[in-house]
Parts: sequence; C-alpha cells; structure tokens
Amino acid sequence: MSPGVRPVVLEAGPCRLSALVSQPQGAPRATVVAVHGGGMRAGYFDGQAHPDVSLLSLGARLGYNVVAIDRPGYGLSAAHLPNGQGLSGQSASLRVAITHLADRIDTGAGVFLLAHSFGGKLALTYAAEHGRDATPPRLLGLDVSGCGRDYAVAPDGRSDPHRDGQWKRNWGALRFYPPNTFRDAAALVAPMPAQEVAEAARWPQSFTAAAARVTVPVRLTFAEYEWWWRHADEDLAELAGLFTEAPFVNVDRQPGAGHNISLGWTARSYHLRALAFLEECLARTDSGI
Repeated sequence: MSPGVRPVVLEAGPCRLSALVSQPQGAPRATVVAVHGGGMRAGYFDGQAHPDVSLLSLGARLGYNVVAIDRPGYGLSAAHLPNGQGLSGQSASLRVAITHLADRIDTGAGVFLLAHSFGGKLALTYAAEHGRDATPPRLLGLDVSGCGRDYAVAPDGRSDPHRDGQWKRNWGALRFYPPNTFRDAAALVAPMPAQEVAEAARWPQSFTAAAARVTVPVRLTFAEYEWWWRHADEDLAELAGLFTEAPFVNVDRQPGAGHNISLGWTARSYHLRALAFLEECLARTDSGI
C-alpha cells in the first residue's frame, strides 16, 4: 500500500467487506468511494508501479477521504459469497457498507462514487436504487470509466476478463503503463464470481433502466483504446440521452489509455479530471441547486 493508505473492514449486511482507506490531514471535503471492476481488487485504485498512479494518495492530498472497497465476492467476502452477488444485492451491500463507514469517519459533504468497468455497473445500479435516500451520507455524483451499454465483443467473450485473448481488451498496449505494472497487478487479479458473469448478458437492458432513474450528476469516461464497449460519437450521444433525470451528464475520452485507466501513465490525469467533476458536484450542492 502507498504511504497513508490502510486496510479497513466494513459491515455490509450478509457479509463483511475488506477495503483500503486514505484520509486528508484536516476535515474531508467529501468521500470518494472507489469501486473496482470484474476480476480485480480494491488495490486497483492504489497502483504501486509509479507514485502518480494511486487515486488513494492523490485524493487524500487534495482533501478527500478515499475508500476503495472490495466488492461482494472479492477479498474478505469471497469465502462467504463464493458466487458473488447480483447487482441489486451488491447495491444493497454497498449501501450498508457506506452507512457503516459514515458511522466511523466524517464523510464531509457526502459520497461520490468513482467506478471502473463492472464497478460502473454497480455504481449506476446503486444510484438508481439509493440515490434519493434521505439517510446520510448523500450521494453527490458518479464518475464511471470503462463501462458503456453496448458491448463491442461477442457474447462468448464477456464471461471472464482473464481468459485467453482478453489481454488487449483489458490493457491496450504495454506503452500505456509504467514498468512493473504487470508484476504488481498480479496481486490485484481475482476470479470473477458466477453471478457477475450472469449479469453481464443482461447489462444492455439494465443500463437503460438504471440510467433513467439516476438523479445525480454523471460523468462517463472511455479510454482512447477501449475495446470492451462501443463508444463512437453516436454511441456516446445516445448514452448521455438515457440519463433523463440527471442534472447534467458529461461524456469524456482519456487519450493514450487502455481499459485499465487507473493503472496507466494517464491515471493521474484521469483521477484529476474525476476529482474536478466532484468539485462541480460540490459547487452544485453548496449553491443549493
């Protein structure tokens, strides 16, 4: 772990979730809850190959709590939930975990979900199901990378992100990542639970239904070399139009990056853009909009 990052355990209803947390020196402006993708772990957001890669370190330096959670079926909960949970179950577990977190630390103005790949599916589901909850902490907004609606791969290529032939889809090219990234990332890789595999086939319909119920600001980011999802200009315009209840929607591209943006050379750029979007959400909250 990076300096200042420590492990914690959060209660999540039927299970306990392992997580990593970093905190600023003073009172936090808000709390970033980072949600990893399929077949990864929370350490995805604390990359060790270069000091600029870690979201946990950067967020704390800029005044935020950052909490990266091992989703249900990963880390500490893997033994209790060997098949994982469906998206709605994960959403409920995440809500309990965030409530437990808020009982332990000052979460500032609220919670901002920063999610990658399958974690983006969870973040969108969570916002649709719990975004209006009156119980603190309030949900400020979503920043989702590497997750669209329509796959750019055949159905038989969606089941396991680690299967043969998926390397390019996950990473893009070697030049996008600092030296030793793949040695260090070996500790982050985990089996993808069966319930997540089943959810993948239903996602295009689930995305459309969830997007229509999201009532907080949304930012979607696609790497320049994203191979899992369709993200031509017309695709992105259609995606943005599905968020009919969101106050505003930003769609962005990250140049010089592959799917695993937060482990690459452009991680700092992406994380700064995401935190800038959080600042826009905070400004909206402070003005009472």
